[in-house]
Amino acid sequence: MELGLTGKVAVITGGSEGIGKGIATRLAAEGANIAICARREEVLADAAAAIRAQTGGEVLAIPADVTAPETLQHFIGQTASHFGKIDILVNNAGRSAAGAFEATSDAEWYADLDLKLMGAVRCSRLVIPHMKANGSGRIINITHPGGKQPGAASVPTSVSRAAGIALTKALSKELLPYKILVNTVCLTSIKSAQGERAWKAAGSPGTLASYWEARGAEHPLGRLGEPEEVGNLVAFLVSDCAAFITGTAINIDGGLSAVV
Repeated sequence: MELGLTGKVAVITGGSEGIGKGIATRLAAEGANIAICARREEVLADAAAAIRAQTGGEVLAIPADVTAPETLQHFIGQTASHFGKIDILVNNAGRSAAGAFEATSDAEWYADLDLKLMGAVRCSRLVIPHMKANGSGRIINITHPGGKQPGAASVPTSVSRAAGIALTKALSKELLPYKILVNTVCLTSIKSAQGERAWKAAGSPGTLASYWEARGAEHPLGRLGEPEEVGNLVAFLVSDCAAFITGTAINIDGGLSAVV
């Protein structure tokens, strides 16, 4: 299927590893020009080199923190200057933070909302004027099915993700006149950099492959998802093939969630 992404410019936050890197790699393989940001410069540079080697695509890598507005302004400004436009934004930066309500401090609430909700707000605010100038655009917010069906001891993540889903719907309505389509991908049970760090923190028992296998054994499909599978869905949603899809929350969880 021809997705029509050749020459498009895609911005991916949290693009240095795991799911963000998987999305960036998939879009680069489809011919998009890629701009990725993350906080750690060395890891970001390694990711850019790996994506270039794998896809032959052009990758701009600029350190930025979505909780630090001045760094985001620099990142988006440099991207627009380098490529001349911005067509796609994937708000991917985030981390899992789930615990009991009474054990969650104000500082933890503020930090989570700042990273996940306000990070997406800041990036979207900077990118939308470029999309309006193009006459079209695509925004994908990476969220979690827990934002639709919060469980016990799931805060603050479930609440910040619910806010991200609501932001998606609100933006989709507001940006319709400009042909800017906004959707959210609600993911879980995907192999991630955070999962790999948890394996290392546990003393790296066995191999990473055996760790993923053990975690996937109790999943309905008997395995965890690959970052590239998230990339496949995102590539479709930002393509011309999905030109009539906006304001939608799509689960990619291998059937784990009890909500549609």
